Amino acid sequence: MAEKIRESAIAGSWYPADPGHLKKRISGYLNAADPPEIEGELMGIISPHAGYMYSGGVAAYAYKLVAKNPFERVLIIAPSHQTAFSGSSIYRDGGYRTPFGVVPLDHELINLLFENTPLIKYVPNADTREHSLEIQLPFLQLVLPRFTMVPIIMGDQGYDNCRRLADAIVSACRGKRVLMVASTDLSHYHSYSDARRLDEVFMDRVGAFDPDGLAGELGKHGCEACGAGPVLTLLLAARQMGADRAGVLQYANSGDVTGDKSGGVVGYMAAAVYKSTPAGTAEGKPRATPTDLGFSPEEKKALHELAYHAIRSRCLGEPMPDIRIELPKLMEPRGAFVCIHKGEDLRGCIGVIEPRGPLGETIRKMAIEAAFGDPRFCALAPDELDSIDIEISVLTPLQRITDPAEIEVGIHGLYIRKGFKSGLLLPQVAVEHGWDRVRFLEWTCQKAGLPKNAWKELETEIHTFSADVF
Repeated sequence: MAEKIRESAIAGSWYPADPGHLKKRISGYLNAADPPEIEGELMGIISPHAGYMYSGGVAAYAYKLVAKNPFERVLIIAPSHQTAFSGSSIYRDGGYRTPFGVVPLDHELINLLFENTPLIKYVPNADTREHSLEIQLPFLQLVLPRFTMVPIIMGDQGYDNCRRLADAIVSACRGKRVLMVASTDLSHYHSYSDARRLDEVFMDRVGAFDPDGLAGELGKHGCEACGAGPVLTLLLAARQMGADRAGVLQYANSGDVTGDKSGGVVGYMAAAVYKSTPAGTAEGKPRATPTDLGFSPEEKKALHELAYHAIRSRCLGEPMPDIRIELPKLMEPRGAFVCIHKGEDLRGCIGVIEPRGPLGETIRKMAIEAAFGDPRFCALAPDELDSIDIEISVLTPLQRITDPAEIEVGIHGLYIRKGFKSGLLLPQVAVEHGWDRVRFLEWTCQKAGLPKNAWKELETEIHTFSADVF
């Protein structure tokens, strides 16, 4: 059945309808933009949504960074100007058409978001005439070779809804490389001097990566933005996913663009949200501090070969090669996890907490389960074998604790159990997502299917462990 395409509502008015003219216009903005380099991993941008003649030059500063850090998945959060409704709306019938063609939807992420929160639904009137999301698409189409999109339009921009939407986004995007885009203009129709004053407050809080402070300023009218909710949601979600920096790339208002500063003006900002590059980390990626369990290079290599060939043999339907597992430490009973990565994305991760036999045999079994039995992912395909990386985590025995202050982020993994529900997160997960101790506890509770604050309850068992990760 053919998808129902959402046709452009603003081509020919907010931006040129002719593909050649549109490309020339955007290319001119991009060529003129000179954004500062960010020292880290780009995770999100904030971009204005006025007509291109007003805000295109500012938006180009954000999209020029995207061109240098290409993504294949984009999640756009935009405000509703046309229709009032609770929660957020996602159009899920088909792609969005612009003069450059149709932007396809990311049905996997969209389905996960619908499953993750009742706040997300489809409101037909939300996107029929809405410009704030569509205005971002031609820029994305020009700077990205190909991508799929999640189009979120927020009806309720209250801070509680922002938090809940951010949590749903984090849950859906975990282990995936997704660019988040927040669409907003800043102050509206104030005098030039008042607009600058209000917009500087907004930009200060964004630059400080301070969503709570920004929400406070918005609440007391210290600043304003029609897409404040999308910006707050992006900051909250990005922080959970490991971002720790934000930077304003460019600012202007309509008075700067037109030269007419005598009347009310509208403010425009471009900003980037990213995970900074910590000093001394390999390839700029933060890493947990592994526990040295005394594995020799030979033993680590043997375990990696065992895992890879177990996956390859099962994938291709070939006999498992004869790999020696008589090395002393490979015969020890140990709990262990095998995680498979493809580029920046998790592709599968399965393990056992308690020893169930010799380590070598455990790694062989868990590698197969991670590749073909992780319910979050489809089975690994033969054409993916050459592009996967395997990470092995050998665990120390669990230690039950009564004081959460004993948890050391970057050293400890967590295992939380209450009644028949339990969940485990490896030490490296907290570091990769930039979580503090409380966030780590909350996400482990959620992994167990428990309320995020269940770790505070007396009936809840909290266990720590360490891991030798290689």
